[in-house]
Amino acid sequence: MASSTTSTARSRFLSLEFILGAFLTGTICLAVLFADVLFPGGFDRIDLMARLTPPFVDAAHPLGTDPLGRDVLARVVAGGRISLTVGFVSVAGAVVIGVLMGLVAGYYRGFWDMVLMRFADVQLALPFILLAITFIAILGGSLTNTIILLIVSQWVQYARLVRGSVLALRDREFILSAQAIGVRDRRIIFQHLLPNLLGPVIVLMTLNVATNILLESSLTFLGLGVDPTIPSWGGMLADGRTYLQLAWWVSVFPGLAILLTVLGLNLLGDWLRDSLDPTGRTSR
Repeated sequence: MASSTTSTARSRFLSLEFILGAFLTGTICLAVLFADVLFPGGFDRIDLMARLTPPFVDAAHPLGTDPLGRDVLARVVAGGRISLTVGFVSVAGAVVIGVLMGLVAGYYRGFWDMVLMRFADVQLALPFILLAITFIAILGGSLTNTIILLIVSQWVQYARLVRGSVLALRDREFILSAQAIGVRDRRIIFQHLLPNLLGPVIVLMTLNVATNILLESSLTFLGLGVDPTIPSWGGMLADGRTYLQLAWWVSVFPGLAILLTVLGLNLLGDWLRDSLDPTGRTSR
């Protein structure tokens, strides 16, 4: 029995989804984390003599340079800081708010359930782009405001997911037994209900990090995201679009970074979904 369990666990970690997803995500995260070590000269050094150098021609600029002579590889790695920060921080904020709201609505039901879920329904009815334009028009575009916007737009997903799971678990024997012996509601919620909800929440978190990286890049590309003077993947795409025919690499490599990051996170999300939900595991 033990050897069978060990073999099953090993086969999960040897799956192509996990290996490729972990490799892509880990490589990009490590490169972003050690950007200062990899590029001690910084990402904003201007060299007009080397402007629009094609990729794979100059060893000093392996991915070429932009119209100001700045190294594209250094800026792609530096831009990953902004995109990954927005992705992870916004998801963390949405999880905290959404899980708490879902726990309260699902466990207490009644008034709290009606108020929170009707508020969630109203927000779901608002198109994201309309919410984004209104939010940015009032508060302005910045890194902090972009993160807040994504938190506001996504907490509802976690609230509804957690509420549905709590409603399914609330009348189970272990919850009724805890209530019968006088266990406080707070302890039931955080020690008995919450651990049983983490699987679906973790999977949704992984997928939403990828979604938020795409949303941040899209908003920045449209001029609604972070400050354009700060390097980010969306900002680099916007800067390079006017040079697409003359210097394709200025836009292609930031776009490729977005593609590989989102692909890696989605593969990890699919692997987690299959690993944490054996009944939904697809046959290989």
